[in-house]
Amino acid sequence: MFAHDSERQFAELLDFYGVEWRYEPQTFVLSRNGFGEVTEAFTPDFYLPQFDRYVEITTARQKYITRKNGKVRRLRERYPGIDVVVLCQRDYHSLLSKYGFDDVTGEDGDLTHTGAGAGTG
Repeated sequence: MFAHDSERQFAELLDFYGVEWRYEPQTFVLSRNGFGEVTEAFTPDFYLPQFDRYVEITTARQKYITRKNGKVRRLRERYPGIDVVVLCQRDYHSLLSKYGFDDVTGEDGDLTHTGAGAGTG
């Protein structure tokens, strides 16, 4: 279902804390050509209904992050009422560590909750 292990892990984190989420529920059109055909679109990874916020997780190399940040900027310009945040690899690992999860790299498969930091923040 998920395109990357980091997305699966993020879903596990949300599930653990009882946060409702939807995976890639909406695609936002960013541009169209002269024929009205979509030439650029963006589909954030998660939507968190109780916060009315979209979350994009990016653990790719910097050049891809730069491209993704450009799409997020265009999304914010075209849809100013949409709340979207981008978690880069460093932010993502910090989030998992803060809430007490081992194996933030995803190399061992599922997240393991240690309890450290749980319920804080």
